[in-house]
Amino acid sequence: MNSISPSAAQYTGGVMQDELVDSRRQQHMERQSKATGEPDEVDKLKAKLMSAWNNVKYGWTVKSKTSFNKISPVTVLGHSYLLNSEDEVERFHLAFVSRVWLTYRKEFPQLEGSTLTTDCGWGCMLRSGQMLLAQGLLVHLMPRDWTWPDAQQLTDVDFEVFRPRSPARAVGVPILSFGSPRGSNTPERSLPSDNVPRRSQWTRPECARDRQAEPIHHRLVTWFGDQPPAPFGVHQLVEIGKSSGKKAGDWYGPSIVAHILRKAVATASVVHNLAVYVAQDCTVYKEDVVRLCDLSLSETPAERSSQAWKSVIILVPVRLGGEALNPSYVECVKNILKLECCIGIIGGKPKHSLFFIGFQDEQLLYLDPHYCQPVVDVTQDNFSLESFHCSSPKKMPFSRMDPSCTIGFYAKNKKDFESLCSTVSEALSSKEKYPIFTFVDGQGQDYGLECHSSNHSGSAAHILPSGKLGRSNNRRNSDEFVFL
Repeated sequence: MNSISPSAAQYTGGVMQDELVDSRRQQHMERQSKATGEPDEVDKLKAKLMSAWNNVKYGWTVKSKTSFNKISPVTVLGHSYLLNSEDEVERFHLAFVSRVWLTYRKEFPQLEGSTLTTDCGWGCMLRSGQMLLAQGLLVHLMPRDWTWPDAQQLTDVDFEVFRPRSPARAVGVPILSFGSPRGSNTPERSLPSDNVPRRSQWTRPECARDRQAEPIHHRLVTWFGDQPPAPFGVHQLVEIGKSSGKKAGDWYGPSIVAHILRKAVATASVVHNLAVYVAQDCTVYKEDVVRLCDLSLSETPAERSSQAWKSVIILVPVRLGGEALNPSYVECVKNILKLECCIGIIGGKPKHSLFFIGFQDEQLLYLDPHYCQPVVDVTQDNFSLESFHCSSPKKMPFSRMDPSCTIGFYAKNKKDFESLCSTVSEALSSKEKYPIFTFVDGQGQDYGLECHSSNHSGSAAHILPSGKLGRSNNRRNSDEFVFL
């Protein structure tokens, strides 16, 4: 089958077919079997054939180069790297590889209510949502600026230096791959000796601290395992989605995934002192966040502890245009990805979900879930983390970004939340009449996951108040909003 190691996988979204077609084909087969009254064995055979086809289609990759120029900085979730030295390339490499990468898996236990044992062809938005939540948990649980200590053992940086064609268009550093996989049978092309840079002598001063945090790293990954008990695994997320009319094999949009993640964290016993808030109508209601996070409001004086504020992940579903991304919002998206409080954006190309974590110039940097890997038994001690980290950064133009997306932020305490409101509001301010979303005082009406039906699985419509925003305890009438 697949001979390419996950750590060296180079994936190209352009070779993937429209994932929504796979989901609709699967649903058509289910409806057809119900109409004809075919036996369950035939249904199971059809599902197995569809799963086998998706496993083959998403189980191979096309290698391609990703170019990074040395003139413009690369931004990754609030940190910038100017790739004009070996040390900076190494720092960028560590920052990228340390993100948790969650992709399609095959041969996991059957999803309840279906015959599916893989999410290939339909689960990419769930996987992108998992990556967003995993980043929030990394920030919540791991030491500040943590990087995966084993990443260096997996990698050597290969690059060739080209002279820029013009100041406006620099070719820079095409990074072929950050990794040479351990135990891989795939031969790596060797560069001429004069093009191979010397191994960087830069060492991380806090490597020992990062090593001590590895048990937490391992435990965090187990929460996303592809077994029914995993609190944030596909099995659990699909089960939560049933309350909105979703089932295994359906297409999930970025807005409904935000609500699924909120409920998953609320019901999980493994994560403490963390809540998820989902914005309503492109508006973050501060009082709602305070009520969610301020433990002193629900505790008696005798019960109050020194830690009276929950950390919070804020998810904001937005739509940045009609059929395509409105170019006027590109600068705002860049400003958001420059913030340390940002934990990423789930969206992608049309009907092809990706997890955006940064950018360089006019191109987004992303992690792609469209790569099918065998399931990993995370219940085993010291299971390999290699397939949960990607060593091949990929980019795409902002112009190809789907306008429907969900933006994630994290605040550890009340002071951080107040700072988040201020810095994000500043990042959103631009020449545009309407920002991407807003922070307002007061409360909004509670929209549970149940309000999302299967006919409205996409992002919430981007609607913003036409007048000055003030305190409000009631949902505004739709006539007070302007559709962009």
